[in-house]
Amino acid sequence: MLLLAAAFLVAFVLLLYMVSPLISPKPLALPGAHVVVTGGSSGIGKCIAIECYKQGAFITLVARNEDRLLQAKKEIEKHSINDKQVVLCISVDVSQDYNQVENVIKQEKLGPVDMLVNCAGLSLSGKFEDLEVSTFEKLMSVNYLGSVYPSRAVITTMKERRVGRIVFVSSQAGQLGLFGFTAYSSSKFAIRGLAEALQMEVKPYNVYVTVAYPPDTDTPGFAEENKTKPLETRLISETTSVCKPEQVAKQIVKDAIQGNFNSSIGSDGYMLSALTCGMAPVTSITEGLQQVVTMGLFRTIALFYLGSFDSIIRRCMMQRAKSAIADKTD
Repeated sequence: MLLLAAAFLVAFVLLLYMVSPLISPKPLALPGAHVVVTGGSSGIGKCIAIECYKQGAFITLVARNEDRLLQAKKEIEKHSINDKQVVLCISVDVSQDYNQVENVIKQEKLGPVDMLVNCAGLSLSGKFEDLEVSTFEKLMSVNYLGSVYPSRAVITTMKERRVGRIVFVSSQAGQLGLFGFTAYSSSKFAIRGLAEALQMEVKPYNVYVTVAYPPDTDTPGFAEENKTKPLETRLISETTSVCKPEQVAKQIVKDAIQGNFNSSIGSDGYMLSALTCGMAPVTSITEGLQQVVTMGLFRTIALFYLGSFDSIIRRCMMQRAKSAIADKTD
């Protein structure tokens, strides 16, 4: 009886693997495609632009700093695969004025947008009571509305053309709330809700949404973030390794082309995506099956992680208490 059940299970899994490609999205062809990258002047955004350019795409870089945009443009152009490719730079703050964002995104110099990558973002950390209210407002404006505005500007045309990809670059802090990230995590969690609802709306039009959850990545933004991180946040972050932006960019572009809803990096990223999948859409039956099978094991591992994070926070609290007592005695 057990052998029969095992044979049935194996046959069922094999059937799922065979049927899965039939329901997966058709990959987006990047050669000749128009890719718009916000926050494309540095870090992950610039590396995504380079990766797409290497595959034959035409690139529009959107960011605030004109000097950095021009510098990034020169760097990206070194990776061209034909003499027809173009890199266009647009200086605008994607989080401020929707009408302005719409006007620049809809420019027709490189044709309609085939892929939009929302990579403009900002990270500020601190204890909840120490953060100014304006910090919460600023992060929601940059990280959330800075993704809403460009996406809204391109979505109508994508639906009309029955083709498109929209990528939201979130963070692992958008899957797991961490000490010191009350403002940052909430702005990144908001992107997940936006992406899930939007995917349900646009999937019938052959438009697919990808949410990327990169870990700590060696970028100028990460270096700036580390200057003001609370001790607890820094120690928790140090429990995982720092990724290279090129590695992160390759995975995000690969997942976006395939139309995958989740894009994660490394084993920790895979585990977090499986643990937090909830009602998120799946690209294939096998992806859903993997989530079902691994959920229990990953939850067990996650409990050990959470325990270690709590231990770090308690140790820091005790150290501060000892320092305070020592200062009083002095």
